[in-house]
Amino acid sequence: MTSQANPRPEPSPLLKLALDLGPLIIFFGAYAILKDVYIATGLFMAATAVAMIASRLTHGRVSPMLWFSGAMVLLMGGATLWLRDETFIKVKPTLYYLVVAGILAFGLWSGRPTLKLVLGAAYPGLTERGWTLLTRNWAIFFVVLAVANEAVWRNTTTSLWLGYKLWGALPATLLFAVANVPMLLRHGLTSTAGEPDAPPSS
Repeated sequence: MTSQANPRPEPSPLLKLALDLGPLIIFFGAYAILKDVYIATGLFMAATAVAMIASRLTHGRVSPMLWFSGAMVLLMGGATLWLRDETFIKVKPTLYYLVVAGILAFGLWSGRPTLKLVLGAAYPGLTERGWTLLTRNWAIFFVVLAVANEAVWRNTTTSLWLGYKLWGALPATLLFAVANVPMLLRHGLTSTAGEPDAPPSS
């Protein structure tokens, strides 16, 4: 009789946070030190690829959201380096936010809250109504982030845009995830161990 392989344990919250945010932090840090958006973009692409490989090695899979986020980084980052035009890496968050918002909105329209497929294990006990509200909230939030990203990169310098990403969009995303917790608890969430989960930022 053959024994089944033990499933890989879920990654720790700190490891997941490092995989999600590590490439962004490297991007910000590289630009802050080198003041060269093209070198920073190349390092961002490399760090994203490493994060995807690390995700595969540590818990046996790469989530659909991480695949999509990684593909966007590699595609738009590659265009930035190939054409020597930083517009591509600046508009990448806008495209990411709008595509994710569209996917979430389609899930609501079709009656299948998309976030449940991606983050189901992170919110045990959450009711269907809770998933619907959470999906709606994130769809609206991502549209707001898309508009904000367009406003900032089109009207400020690269340094200010990166400052907004680091000190504006990223904290806002984390705070928004926390702000949803009371609603989640009212709709059946049974555990809030660790940080509240969220779709990967961009």
